[in-house]
Amino acid sequence: MALLNRSDASAKLAEYRQELARRIDLAREDDPEDTRSPHWKLLLGEAGQVTEPVRRIARRRRDPAPILPKTATPRTVIMIPGFATHPLRMRYFARSLEKAGHTVKNWGQGFNWGVSQERFMIAERRLLDVHRRCGEPVCLVGWSLGGLFARELAKRHAHAVAKVVTMGSPFSGSPRANNAWRMYQLIAGHRVDAPPVGGNVSEKPPVPTIALWSPRDGVVDPRSAAGKPGERDKAVALRCTHIGFSFSPEAIRAVGRELEAG
Repeated sequence: MALLNRSDASAKLAEYRQELARRIDLAREDDPEDTRSPHWKLLLGEAGQVTEPVRRIARRRRDPAPILPKTATPRTVIMIPGFATHPLRMRYFARSLEKAGHTVKNWGQGFNWGVSQERFMIAERRLLDVHRRCGEPVCLVGWSLGGLFARELAKRHAHAVAKVVTMGSPFSGSPRANNAWRMYQLIAGHRVDAPPVGGNVSEKPPVPTIALWSPRDGVVDPRSAAGKPGERDKAVALRCTHIGFSFSPEAIRAVGRELEAG
């Protein structure tokens, strides 16, 4: 029995090493299109966002007023986090929407470690369950990779979705026009241009689709996040960083305006 256990353990270790080597090779791939990503100075600017909790407390002391006014048209919203982030990263954003009178739900799972059949199916079930319980189409707000989930969910279940708002989501142009695709391929285990779910990510969902983007984005190329006419209904420029989409008052107000617009 001990020999068998050792054999099984050795086989699993060899399998793990083989898979790790495959993922490292994916991360080391050359960019066949030689795409343009945000400048390294913008990427360095993202690091400054680690002090946001402290700055947020200071802002509250200076101006304790809520970021959003009370809404006359409350919506049900599902928020989908970005790659390698947890719904808790967007909790401040969600609470700001809730204080304005909206009902906010998370995407029904934890960290977003990339596109997979299982994660997408859980997100689908979550959307349909929330839609059934609230009795009306739901607004989807997706940050970065979360916006790609939102767009694909709306394509498959347009009856359950009122509107899609993406924030810094790379849905247009090359999927390598960002500073995260190598890390994504290492962690997710597949190429960014060959996800196991979805097809043409630039294809617009059959519902109102708004793209929030920023020229200060240090992760995703602004053109990729803004999209082209026909790939979204409207593009709105903000002045936050990529990480800032998840908490900046500017982003919260922009989403609040889109929810008010119906």
